[in-house]
Amino acid sequence: MLQVTGLEAAYGRARVLFGIDLAVEPGQLMCVMGRNGVGKTTLLNSIMGVLTPTAGKVVFDGRDVTRLPTYERVRLGMGYVPQGHETFPQLTVAENLQVTLEATKHKDKTAVDEALEVFPRLKEMLKRRAGFLSGGQQQQLAIARALVTRPRMLILDEPTEGIQPSIVQEIEEAIERLHKEKGLAVLLVEQYLELALRLADGFVILDGGMVQRTGTADDLRDEEVKRLLAV
Repeated sequence: MLQVTGLEAAYGRARVLFGIDLAVEPGQLMCVMGRNGVGKTTLLNSIMGVLTPTAGKVVFDGRDVTRLPTYERVRLGMGYVPQGHETFPQLTVAENLQVTLEATKHKDKTAVDEALEVFPRLKEMLKRRAGFLSGGQQQQLAIARALVTRPRMLILDEPTEGIQPSIVQEIEEAIERLHKEKGLAVLLVEQYLELALRLADGFVILDGGMVQRTGTADDLRDEEVKRLLAV
């Protein structure tokens, strides 16, 4: 479903990614891991067109999307939830979902209901402004907004970072349900090894802007993996 080949990216003269290769199969949950500052967010931003790569190719479902704008990638089925619980803080939960729906190609109102089924906690907060939600609730809303677009692949950048444990559990269960029950492909940046062990089919570890290790979830128990992830 997603094929990244020889991807390089930079901020000005500072190169961050050096020839990244990555593949995600239909229905697969692939976890991107690594210490802070190794290029994980830059990789996702390059895949989504937020940052234009300096070299390499991004192919989604057989189509070269390397030069497409972000909104076109979303319309093709790439749902992106960046770091930072991004929502429209002055809009209510319901308005956040509605604005997203209006920007979609399908404009099917049932997509909002389906997203709320994944995060039922949000049903009680539809009239509350997003800026007054907790960090965890904002993250649930950010993921729900991505689901309203009816993605075929969900791309998540550290969705559990800085969130209270009770909602971390809800987000983990939601990701697992979307992946296993609905067959949604997921590309997940995650720092927590235990969470990756529970969710991932495969993993990629970055270090110094390069892929240092790939494997299946069982390989995450290797000592080399622990060394690459150690702070």
